[in-house]
Parts: sequence; structure tokens; C-alpha cells
Amino acid sequence: MEVYIRAESPADYDAIDRLNELAFGQPQEAALIRRLRLRTDFIPQLSLLAFLEEQAVGHILFSPIVIEHGQGRQPALALAPMAVHPAHQRRGIGSRLVRQGLERARALGHASVIVLGHAAYYPRFGFQPAARWGIEPPFDVPSEVFMALELRPGALLAGRVRYPPEFAEV
Repeated sequence: MEVYIRAESPADYDAIDRLNELAFGQPQEAALIRRLRLRTDFIPQLSLLAFLEEQAVGHILFSPIVIEHGQGRQPALALAPMAVHPAHQRRGIGSRLVRQGLERARALGHASVIVLGHAAYYPRFGFQPAARWGIEPPFDVPSEVFMALELRPGALLAGRVRYPPEFAEV
């Protein structure tokens, strides 16, 4: 069985909602994705869907954020959310989504990615605690779960991450 990954299309919106609701057991992530799609800076090429035999089994989204610091604002991406259908977890689908998403983000010229996620999962893709660069989360979380990755060496500067307001609305 071959998994293939492609960017979302409007025809996929309902499937993405269902997939996120199943994976997270709640509707908040699906609502977040719908709200982020309405932003003028939404990047549809970085909303990726994984398919197995024509069934949507995974989704990942990268959204523009900023890191505010003394010199101004540095653009970055947030990896959030990532969902894999419960019946298809632990089969490498999430890893493929992360790798392909990072490759596409790099190809589009993005310099860095921030993720709030499992400390044992994301380091395999090169993520490290954001504190290494002096990057602070906008909320109180353990430092080991707030991570960053440079897609371009030297891209990260110390500062505080600011997510779009949609992240706080859901």
C-alpha cells in the first residue's frame, strides 16, 4: 500500500476536518484550520494531505508566524496541527508528512519552523528546544516541548514567538 502526499484543495476541506476531529477527539483543531485558511497569508501549498488507497489518512499544516526581537520581526512557520487517522498511526505517515512539509517549506524559501509537540518525536527531524536560540513561547510551556528548526543555517534569532490570533480563538 503506497501513501502519497499532496497539497490540499477545497474539495478536501471536509475530509481534513473529519481527520483532525478523529485524531484529536475534539473539533478545535479543525476549527483552527478553517480559521487559518481565511487569512491572507495562508499558504495552501503547506497544508498537506496524506492518502492511502484514496482515503485521507493524515494532514499537516504550516502557518506563518513571527518571532519578535530587538531588531523587529522575523518571519517563521508554525507546524500545527498534524493529525494521522487513529487506525493508521505508527506507520510512518506522520513522519512522511513532516519530512515532505519541511522540504516544501524550504523550497518555498522559508527559513525556520517552530513546533509545540512531543519532545521524543520532533528531534528526529532536526528540531531542538527553541531556548537554544533564546526563542521564547508566548505562553507557559515546558522548554523541551517548544522546539525550533532552522531551514536555512543562521536564520533564527532570539525573541518571542507570536502566533496569529486564530490560535487563541479556538
